Amino acid sequence: MNLVKRLLPSALRDEGPVVPVVRLQGAIAAGGARFSPSLSLAGVADVLDRAFASKKAPAVAISVNSPGGSPVQSRLIYKRIRDLAQEKKKPVFVFTEDVAASGGYMIALAGDEIIADPSSIVGSIGVVAATFGFTGLIDKIGVERRVYTAGKNKVTLDPFQPEKPEDVERIKALQLEIHQTFIDLVKDRRAGKLADDPDLFTGAFWTGMKAKELGLVDAIGDMRAFLKSRFGDKTVLRLVQPARGLFGRRVAAGISGVSGEDIAAAAASGFAGAVEERALWARYGL
Repeated sequence: MNLVKRLLPSALRDEGPVVPVVRLQGAIAAGGARFSPSLSLAGVADVLDRAFASKKAPAVAISVNSPGGSPVQSRLIYKRIRDLAQEKKKPVFVFTEDVAASGGYMIALAGDEIIADPSSIVGSIGVVAATFGFTGLIDKIGVERRVYTAGKNKVTLDPFQPEKPEDVERIKALQLEIHQTFIDLVKDRRAGKLADDPDLFTGAFWTGMKAKELGLVDAIGDMRAFLKSRFGDKTVLRLVQPARGLFGRRVAAGISGVSGEDIAAAAASGFAGAVEERALWARYGL
């Protein structure tokens, strides 16, 4: 019976409204579409376009599970969701999973309503930059570093040179600008909902329950129950997945034309990227 039902045209099926679901999971970084599972606009644009393409869908549901990452990619993904929502005139419901923090929360702001699990980690409205200093190491192993530049600021925060106060000051000024952009976005999207709390924009993070008290999310719940309560018991959730290429493998935008040099470069940087992503998740105890 189920097979016969699936073969019928959608107009003849006795089913409720179909809500497309997009899962956005992973750290956020440029270039994630080629060699890593991280989130970037290039990697999610096609899935988002297809989710919003359904004319009959009453809304689009987006699941966010991300500890953050690139502020630029976060905002680009947020902007694409909002542009599609306005163009297709569809409400967007965002559901947070384990984490929707930092850039992950910025993406969640694209939702007309944000629904969190009571144990989700939400917030971290701030900006962080991290690096290493290797000056002691290269002295110990007897390595002489030679760097030639045109422009006195081309080696700002070079990890192989002693840290300079003026470099730190310059980076902090950039962070303050990025942080203010984030704050303005939160205030705009959550206008009239935010609590008056001095820790709101300090980079602190909270559980979903506390986030609701602070006005960072609208409700506590799960996707299936929430959408059925909103659109009826016959509501169908349909996951929109990345396109599949030859032999059923998932492909992402820009994957064609991969050379041996590309693969080698990706492998060389893969370990550092994995460590960085692991550190992002670990910050929230995951």
